[in-house]
Amino acid sequence: MPLDGLLTALREAQHVCVLTGAGISAESGVPTFREAQSGLWEQYDPLDLATPEAFLRDPDLVWRWYRWRRELVAKAEPNPGHRALVSLAKLVPRFTLVTQNVDGLHQRAGSSDVIEFHGNLFADRCFVESCIIDEEQDSAGGVPVCPGCGGHLRPGVVWFGEAIPERALNDSFAAAADCDVFLSIGTSSLVYPAAGLAEIARNSGATVAEVNPDPTEHAAGFDHAFAAKAGTVLPEILKRMSET
Repeated sequence: MPLDGLLTALREAQHVCVLTGAGISAESGVPTFREAQSGLWEQYDPLDLATPEAFLRDPDLVWRWYRWRRELVAKAEPNPGHRALVSLAKLVPRFTLVTQNVDGLHQRAGSSDVIEFHGNLFADRCFVESCIIDEEQDSAGGVPVCPGCGGHLRPGVVWFGEAIPERALNDSFAAAADCDVFLSIGTSSLVYPAAGLAEIARNSGATVAEVNPDPTEHAAGFDHAFAAKAGTVLPEILKRMSET
């Protein structure tokens, strides 16, 4: 695997920024949003399950769907790709991890200060006040309520038609503009604004690299592109960096 050019950039980097997408979680067996619409759920359109309007219409249905997804994801474990990023963070002066995933596997692997573009599947948020509720609310399988205002709680993810949290956007854009190396891992590089991070990094002079089993249509625009799984490439990068 021709890693020498990227390894040189990583060894010299003061700041590495990483964007991860569904591909790295797929290696842990986490189904994508649409893959999870199987069995009893295949009859539903995504707009029936993941929009504010759907929640207002039938919050119980939405919660049943998300509890089922939580059960699926809870069975998954961080893979070598997740764990390699934890170790890589310790080898560079500054490290920023941005993820489009909502499964929390990066945190379970040991990553800290993860910028979550789409929220977290295991968080609850007040539908009225938008605040995150840290303590799990006992709802006996029904719709949980906010201990503060008494309004309905919703899953703490970004739904269709909702904006990416402003802080996540600002922090990720700043990191992409400041980094020396930008890694795009397991993402299609098609969905904005996340897809724009590599462009920001490139325009700021960073070395940009893609790791994806199926090269994206933007692969030619990266300095390095690896058609392989994160769980294969990242541990090898870590091994090679640790040898010096």
